[in-house]
Amino acid sequence: MLVHVLGAAAGGGFPQWNCNCPNCQGLRNGSIKATARTQSSIAVSSNGEDWVLFNTSPDILAQLQAFPALQPSRAVRDTGIRAIVFMDSQIDHTTGLLMLREGCPHQVYCTDPVYQDLTTGFPIFSLLKHWNGGIERHPVPLEGESFAIAGIDHLEFTALPVDGKAPPYSPHRHEAHRGDNIGMQVRDTRSGKQLFYAPGLGQISDSTRRAMEAADCLMVDGTFWQEDEMAVVGLGEKKAADMGHLPQSGENGMLNVLKDYDARKILIHINNTNPILNEESEQRSIVEQQGVEVAYDGMEFEL
Repeated sequence: MLVHVLGAAAGGGFPQWNCNCPNCQGLRNGSIKATARTQSSIAVSSNGEDWVLFNTSPDILAQLQAFPALQPSRAVRDTGIRAIVFMDSQIDHTTGLLMLREGCPHQVYCTDPVYQDLTTGFPIFSLLKHWNGGIERHPVPLEGESFAIAGIDHLEFTALPVDGKAPPYSPHRHEAHRGDNIGMQVRDTRSGKQLFYAPGLGQISDSTRRAMEAADCLMVDGTFWQEDEMAVVGLGEKKAADMGHLPQSGENGMLNVLKDYDARKILIHINNTNPILNEESEQRSIVEQQGVEVAYDGMEFEL
């Protein structure tokens, strides 16, 4: 299984266009050692030619241009994208689908709550019907059943409902639905190797722990370093939990959770305020000392 990180940042990217937090300002003026990142998305493949996208960020066109494997140039109009899987219905994970309208109909896999959001509160599926029928939607099962994706050989997908928040525009923003957010187990049936991908995690449930125990690589929520990070940098009073994210630090934080696993561990969906983006920060040092990696655009590996 090949895994390619198209984008590693949370919503707004890094640096965020209107943000002057220490990280964003520091990257712009060169006062910190850091690398720019686009908004989070990964691609997986079993053969290097046919790919599944997980999410389509607003930065999707730049991400496609930076990854030539997704444009194999076998015909006048061509793409290596065989399907798109949405982990949730957040704007920073779905808006890029509009940029791919010329390629419709797309094979899109999503849960029922995500489908509801993307046909009501943010009706991009309805809008895209005007381009060659829009999308062909495939439901994502949530009862532990694995599923295959046409054109993607040797990879088996299993979705796991995880704790998180529906988007602000969702009709059920304040009434959680099972399937608002998912993690995904991707298993290579040839090698038995398994990836667990969960860019949004509000809590670690028993089922999430079992999925993490089975994985050879964990790519998990790296949004915030601390619970009150937004307040610390002067950007409001919302806490990490209010936005459906588990921060890295603290007794019950992500770093302590990850200590229990021998798998390769990678943080992704990193907010522009997170000090781990500063490669010379104390927080980055703590992460690296614990054997945890910080995802970056273009990161690629094989399982």
